[in-house]
Amino acid sequence: VQLQACGGGLVQAGGSLRLSCAASGLTFSSYAMVWFRQAPGKEREFVAAKSWSGGSTYYADSVKGRFTISRDNAKNTVYLQMNSLKPEDTAVYYCAASAYSGSYLMTARRMHYWGSGTQVTVSS
Repeated sequence: VQLQACGGGLVQAGGSLRLSCAASGLTFSSYAMVWFRQAPGKEREFVAAKSWSGGSTYYADSVKGRFTISRDNAKNTVYLQMNSLKPEDTAVYYCAASAYSGSYLMTARRMHYWGSGTQVTVSS
């Protein structure tokens, strides 16, 4: 199984980025897809999740109204559109796949597969 994240970069506060995570080696449509992030010196934290069907979506309070998670099961890809970025959004962003559902998706240890990270840096 491979989850390859890309799309990170350096952006000014208030700007936007779109992250992508392409999956292979798994039945993509059977897994919820989740984004986590980890800032230096901090624990990995939940950002957003989309259920396998796309019918349920979850966001961390810190990103609600600014970030949008979406998935394209035909392309085996999950996206994270990040708008109105803030310096505190600076982190390495990771995509993950989980066979769990609901609130379990907000917990890193409930992920079955992890992808590579992509650095997002927001300057003030």
